[in-house]
Amino acid sequence: MALHVAVAIVGFRNREDIALCLTALASSTHADFEVIICENGGLAAYETLVESLPGALPGGQKVRAVLAPSNGGYAGGVNICLRETADADAWWVLNPDTSPEPGALAAMAKRLAMGDCEAVGCTVYLPNGKIQSHGGLWRSWLARTESIGLGEQLDAPVDVGRIEARQTYLNGASMLVGRRWVETVGMMREEYFLYCEEVEWCQRGLHLHMRLGFVPEARVLHAQGSTTGAGGDVRNRRRLPIYLSERNLMLMTRDCFPLHLPVAALAAFALLFLQYARRGAWRQLGYGLDGWQAGLRNQRGIPNWVEA
Repeated sequence: MALHVAVAIVGFRNREDIALCLTALASSTHADFEVIICENGGLAAYETLVESLPGALPGGQKVRAVLAPSNGGYAGGVNICLRETADADAWWVLNPDTSPEPGALAAMAKRLAMGDCEAVGCTVYLPNGKIQSHGGLWRSWLARTESIGLGEQLDAPVDVGRIEARQTYLNGASMLVGRRWVETVGMMREEYFLYCEEVEWCQRGLHLHMRLGFVPEARVLHAQGSTTGAGGDVRNRRRLPIYLSERNLMLMTRDCFPLHLPVAALAAFALLFLQYARRGAWRQLGYGLDGWQAGLRNQRGIPNWVEA
């Protein structure tokens, strides 16, 4: 029996991205799904989104939007989607700036249904045709994430067994989680607001003996950073993604590997300088150092300088 999947999309005033994502979903070879979109961008953005949404895709899959009571960040939006579709067999957490290939969901659902894992990742690739990730590896002593396969060609050979043995988190742009995962691990941590929430979710799951699968033939195109401004030249990156990324790397270490925090904090400090100072991105270095300090102070939630 096919899994009924709820596709969970979190939007923030980006109905154009969502429209492209829905167009791609309409071609899915796995037909038993619905789409739930949480709009984090306020009432006006929600009304604009609803006006542009179809009631259903051409295959009959229902599409609906819900308005977040406030901007709870990515994790908050995902959690709303999970609660709104509590009867689903599985949830496909999908970024709005993605375009899944037609067979992506079918391949991930088939892997999940095998029963030897509780969450499944896929091949996430960039518009230039290169791999963004085949999943990820958390470096706890460095407080850094490592994307497996980053920069490789899309059609390069993939060793599935090796990736499944190495990966310690799934790419949050596209991850399929089953009911047992949600019932055992719980919801995403909303106090992260944005960035690293999927890493913590996966680490929490692994600590509870959940298993991560990987399906290379499930391919998802990701226009990275279209909502947050995280992509592009490092010297042009915005404050929010840099600040939150560095803050949440410290929070992730504190929450999952607290004994590593003293060493990891020093390593993260040094890596910040290597990442930004050597490229002359002094303003971005300042953003990163602010986030690093906030993480060490255990500051959580939406920063007070961000529009709610």
